[in-house]
Amino acid sequence: MKVYALVGKSGTGKSYQAQNLCKELNIEAIIDDGLFIYENKVMAGISAKRQATKVGAVKTALFTKEEHQQDVAASVQKTKPRKILVIGTSDEMVRRICARLEFPEISETIYITDITTESERAIAHKQRHELGKHVIPAPAFQLKRQFSGYFMSPLLIFKEWSANKGGVAEKSVVRPTYSYMGDYKLSDKVFSDIIECAAAEIEGVDSVARVLTITAAEGVELNAAVIMEYGCNMVLQAKKLQEEAARQIENMTAFSVNRFDIEIKGIK
Repeated sequence: MKVYALVGKSGTGKSYQAQNLCKELNIEAIIDDGLFIYENKVMAGISAKRQATKVGAVKTALFTKEEHQQDVAASVQKTKPRKILVIGTSDEMVRRICARLEFPEISETIYITDITTESERAIAHKQRHELGKHVIPAPAFQLKRQFSGYFMSPLLIFKEWSANKGGVAEKSVVRPTYSYMGDYKLSDKVFSDIIECAAAEIEGVDSVARVLTITAAEGVELNAAVIMEYGCNMVLQAKKLQEEAARQIENMTAFSVNRFDIEIKGIK
């Protein structure tokens, strides 16, 4: 396996430029901020951008936890990419990452200042430090579970991912917890209100009696007790409510709906 490194200061656009560099050098895989990405798919790892503090983010990016390190190292060994790009903020950082993951020596180091202009780096700096946005070189749906509760914006790049495969290479923009903009929380009533609004639009659903909510870092689990109207196809209409309410919750709150049970409590 041939190892490349992309080095540059934080907020200079390394993750944004990674896929272009991979296309140019025919590199199939990326190690970026704790994630192992192979041909635009997240194969293993934990994103440093999901950590609550900058210190935690750095530790994650350096694979300091044994379980994290072993998971990613094993996935790389199983996937066997011919070439891999390791992204870091300094030469020392990429060397430490390679040592932790037991990679061969770095064959070539590319510096972000050599492949971007000063104006491009200024734009990247503004996105990071003024708007609190970070790019991850993977599709939003690949990151959905790790970033449940985070608003993500997909960036579609209509270029080849590798020399042999065409199609769409997608990046995602996220706002990490440690962003200066802070975090946000949602009360359980938000979820119940969304479900009640969705129920009002579904024929055959009379009312929502109660909603139980369990939220976690990976997403939300819901249980709704509903009153159905006599004579309707209760199973079919309850399924419609389940699908529509889940869709609205994911769109409006950015939380992944991991489980959504509907209990028919009564008929009116």
